[in-house]
Amino acid sequence: MEVRIEESWKKVLQPEFDKEYFRKLVDFIHQEYRTHTVFPPGSKIFAAFDATPFDAVKVVILGQDPYHDYNQANGLCFSVNEGVPFPPSLLNIFKEIKDDIGTEIPPNGDLSRWARQGVLLLNATLTVRAHCAGSHQGQGWETFTDNVIHDLATNRENLVFMLWGAYAIKKGAFIDRSKHLVLTSPHPSPLSAHRGFFGNHHFSKANAYLTAHGKQPIIW
Repeated sequence: MEVRIEESWKKVLQPEFDKEYFRKLVDFIHQEYRTHTVFPPGSKIFAAFDATPFDAVKVVILGQDPYHDYNQANGLCFSVNEGVPFPPSLLNIFKEIKDDIGTEIPPNGDLSRWARQGVLLLNATLTVRAHCAGSHQGQGWETFTDNVIHDLATNRENLVFMLWGAYAIKKGAFIDRSKHLVLTSPHPSPLSAHRGFFGNHHFSKANAYLTAHGKQPIIW
């Protein structure tokens, strides 16, 4: 199947595109976009891959669903377009960065500046129906993104995986801890951030690890 995605990812993921589950997923997604309002815009479904080629990945941050309100989802997990108010989880991420490394909270929540530095901002499910959280779960996206993580964990070395919350931690449970740095904590949601997301120091730990392995740290 022909999928419009960044070329290095296309080479890695072509076996997935040719599988039956992915064909069914594509049929489902096409029908959803025809009959409902779906986020992100179709051109942004693979934005995380387009912004961060396979060999450029240094850090993986794993989200669950895209934002499901208007003008929020832009294809990068936790990210919103410039001018959109910060969702609570994103604000808590910025608060932890400030407490951890001193970087001031930025004027906008567009995380493409991270993606360009090698941070793959990957949602487990890449699409969602408007105002219906979880509406595209169980259709095949999770299988696809499991394989994305597997390809990175197997074929790359010394990556940093940031897994926040039980869902992300379970999804990344197979990653070889002797080959990569796997950072886990509660989710940055207001419901759980005070149970250990705040104070996790993941951003300084990630940069220390990258530096120790001869890679440029991320300007968070």
